[in-house]
Amino acid sequence: MELSNQMKKYRAEAGLSQDALAERIYVSRQTVSNWETGKNYPDINSLLRMSEVFGITVDTLLKGDVEEMKTIVREEDQREFVKASRIYSVLLIVMIVTPVPLVKLWKWTGFGIWLCLAAATIAEALIVEKKKKALNIQTYREIVTYLEGGSLTPTEAAVEKGKRPYQKLLLAIGCGLITLGIAIIFIAIWN
Repeated sequence: MELSNQMKKYRAEAGLSQDALAERIYVSRQTVSNWETGKNYPDINSLLRMSEVFGITVDTLLKGDVEEMKTIVREEDQREFVKASRIYSVLLIVMIVTPVPLVKLWKWTGFGIWLCLAAATIAEALIVEKKKKALNIQTYREIVTYLEGGSLTPTEAAVEKGKRPYQKLLLAIGCGLITLGIAIIFIAIWN
């Protein structure tokens, strides 16, 4: 994290030793040393006192840490999105491939198992859609750019936003065709 470097920098600019800073913010010199070496972090009261001593805002003092935390949160969001997407993909493939064998082997019990699988797939799809909405990524290009760690320019983002309704329509048609195919296979099996 950058807080230790920020503290050293502003302490040096203020012309203060660790002892002098420690006295002004009511902590020991060892505590200041531990903060500057990154062994631990100051509490909010110490941060407020330091910002007053250095003549800067707490935000300025923490700026490097805030940027690093944004990166960590973004990477965590990406991992969660990728995990949810993979689970959904596996469930969708299994849901498409298994109805015929399940019904052929176990008749109505197999159909019940398949319905449970379909419910789980739909639940995971809703989770993925919720994450996409929270991250404001809907189109293929937006998702790929997000996963690569980049961002679209405002013009590219506007173009992609315009594509969203068409991609949703194509997705709905594709799902309808898959459902029709599964229904035809079920009818053929039962007859």
